[in-house]
Amino acid sequence: MTPCSVTDKPCNEFDTPMPKLRLLLVDDELDLLMELKPLLERSGYVVDMAQDGERALAIIATQPPDLVVLDVLMPHMDGRETLRRLRGGDNWTPVILLSRVGTTLDHALSLQEGADDYINKPFDPMELIARIQAVLRRSQRGAMPLMSYQWLMCGDLSLDRQSRRALLNSHPLNLSSRALNLLEYLMLKAGETIAREKLLDQVWGWTAAVETRAVDIRIAELRKALNDDASAPRYLETVIGFGYRFVGKVEGR
Repeated sequence: MTPCSVTDKPCNEFDTPMPKLRLLLVDDELDLLMELKPLLERSGYVVDMAQDGERALAIIATQPPDLVVLDVLMPHMDGRETLRRLRGGDNWTPVILLSRVGTTLDHALSLQEGADDYINKPFDPMELIARIQAVLRRSQRGAMPLMSYQWLMCGDLSLDRQSRRALLNSHPLNLSSRALNLLEYLMLKAGETIAREKLLDQVWGWTAAVETRAVDIRIAELRKALNDDASAPRYLETVIGFGYRFVGKVEGR
């Protein structure tokens, strides 16, 4: 054993540092790539780049990343086709899609095709870093994302995404469609604190003329149906001044 130079604590001289996680940025906008690459490297990642889907697939085959940030609108092979080929080849590397088309339908289609998250352009680079960290935390390399399963399960709570119904202790819950959509989104993002504004964007769509109070109302509806105590939540936790978090462990089936 030799002393560590910084802490002076004993350390194994054969210890090696943990390998850095590898990201692949795919976008035909070179200026954006050159802006993001050094920022992500300073955040502790190894970063590869590609400007079209074909090149991205070649890199993934030879130097598999831990996560892919993938633009939707690109020449030769767009992001959605690239994503379909990955998932069709049983490759479940986490993918965050980028797009200038920010409709709720576009977002839903992206997730249905196997994306783990979705960010509208233009975006704050710090938001991208936060999304990357969140996706990596809830993803295990080689495992299918929750979005790929029909059923989401958390203890006695289950949600059938195909038939659009939720059950507690095998009994159907009487929920409004908006509350069900909100529950699904929070379960898919289990463990991640989601701001009210983001919930409005992702579940309601910014085209809806609603205020953040609408989120609180649907959360109250869910808590009543789930018999969930806000002071000791099993499912839905309030993060004061910010938003909500699904606290239970969610599994897919």
